[in-house]
Amino acid sequence: MRGIAAVPSYVVMQPTTLCNLDCVYCYLPLRAVDQRMPVAVAEAVATAVRPWAASGRFSVVWHGGEPLAAGREHLAALLAPFGPAVEHHVQTNATLIDDAWCAFFVEHGIRVSVSVDGPRARNGERVTRGGRPAYDRILTGVAALRRHGLPFSALAVVSRPEPGLATELYDYFLDLGCDVLGINIEETEGVNTRTNARDAASVTGFWAELVGAWRRDPRIHLREVEWSLRYAGAVLAGTADDLLPRRLDPIPTVGHDGSVVVLSPELAGFSDPRYGDFSSGNVLTTPLAEILAGAGRTPWVGEFLTGVEACRSSCPYFGFCGGGHAANRYFELGRFDGTETEHCRNSKIRLLEGVLEHARDHESPAA
Repeated sequence: MRGIAAVPSYVVMQPTTLCNLDCVYCYLPLRAVDQRMPVAVAEAVATAVRPWAASGRFSVVWHGGEPLAAGREHLAALLAPFGPAVEHHVQTNATLIDDAWCAFFVEHGIRVSVSVDGPRARNGERVTRGGRPAYDRILTGVAALRRHGLPFSALAVVSRPEPGLATELYDYFLDLGCDVLGINIEETEGVNTRTNARDAASVTGFWAELVGAWRRDPRIHLREVEWSLRYAGAVLAGTADDLLPRRLDPIPTVGHDGSVVVLSPELAGFSDPRYGDFSSGNVLTTPLAEILAGAGRTPWVGEFLTGVEACRSSCPYFGFCGGGHAANRYFELGRFDGTETEHCRNSKIRLLEGVLEHARDHESPAA
């Protein structure tokens, strides 16, 4: 895996910077401001996406702020240029979902992912702009999805891994009714400057416990665990080199104003004296395909690729993670060509070690 691919597998779109919640660990810098994406931006992106979608499955991910805060009428106008060729996904806090939104999801074929951190006591940092708990409103939105028979994924942030938490979370999401679950250990990123340094044994134990909970009742696709098991199986089969793509997915994130940030959506909206605003161009002035073709010439991207090569030569976990994420390097290390971060340790190294720890503890005795 070297360099950046010219064609992405999906595009992230920011229909508005606004979020109606004010979660304590959120990384977004402009979530109190309603800056909406003009339809012209969506039209420009759709023009680039059509040939990519004609060659195979392609997704457009609507990610905010809170995408539903843009309103159904405006979001429909942004969806329209893409036509039926792409899959649409929305990452939402679910607090605005009602029967009308569910009908909208059905009409436009939108796949929903809900951000919720587990049972009520685990959602204390997901609050409204007035500082009130958002949990009941989240559950009201989830109930609407279930009432309409709409499948949904879930994404949970874990700030403090501790014994028993993984089982508690997995059982909760089984009852919630999601069919896919992603778990993010809280990251030091964007405007969230809280440390993400965690005790190694606690994080490894959390992942090991999560594997055990999933194996007892594997009805949910568990994103991190299933990828880890796939990698471990490939290592045993001698095919691990075939898992990672030949080139990095550019993951273009198109901001509300049409600016394009590659590789890490979390960098959108930020700037640095050395690198500028991190964008590689704007779709209102340059075709997206042309922006991606030249992304490697963006100064910070070149520095990041140098860091990826440093990881390749120094880290035994490189085949599992492919060199980590640009935003985590920048916000933790202050530059892009560093190597190991706390995010690497929590969500890559200790994840894989937790899976292996579970396997060791539950291996069958020798015959």
